[in-house]
Amino acid sequence: MTDLPDRRVPSDPRELRASDADRERVAQTLREAAGDGRINLEELEERLTAAYTARTYGELEPLTRDLPIGAASGAGHLTAPDQRVTGGEPTSRMGVAIMSEFKRWGRWTAPRRFTSFAFWGGGKIDLTEARFSEPELRINAFAIMGGIDVVVPDDLDVTVRGFGIMGAFDDKATGPGVPGAPKVVVGGFSFWGGVAVKRRARKQLDD
Repeated sequence: MTDLPDRRVPSDPRELRASDADRERVAQTLREAAGDGRINLEELEERLTAAYTARTYGELEPLTRDLPIGAASGAGHLTAPDQRVTGGEPTSRMGVAIMSEFKRWGRWTAPRRFTSFAFWGGGKIDLTEARFSEPELRINAFAIMGGIDVVVPDDLDVTVRGFGIMGAFDDKATGPGVPGAPKVVVGGFSFWGGVAVKRRARKQLDD
């Protein structure tokens, strides 16, 4: 019998290969640190060289470990791929509430793109226990004389791009997450209604 290659995941996540996006996140943190005067230009050059030539998460980790910026953004800690990005078939791609309500919550698999619509009704999209089929989720939320609530874990990267017409589209949740975590982009509009995006502490999930 022919021996097959050993494809087991390393026991230490720091041995996993880093991506170009991981290297760029660390490089950006280093540039910001230099701009704040935390490291000098010589140190910046040395660390940028190390960041762009790093092969694993273990090689990236020490480069921002001593920087408050890295600690705040999560870049100074292990940035292994997030286990919530599982791929597979999404549980749901759409939520519609017409004089009614819809809910997506619990342990469900979110798609790459989710469309939601509420007319004289309400909807809730809760991602605190969700799995993700792709590293980025785009939510299109349309609320007409209704309301849609989007709840995201506090470690996710969130961007809110929607707008309100005689209504509200709350963008207070916009902000970075920890490196490697899924990204959520919320767009759309509200008319005589509201779309609220809120952060909540992530629930611990079983593997």
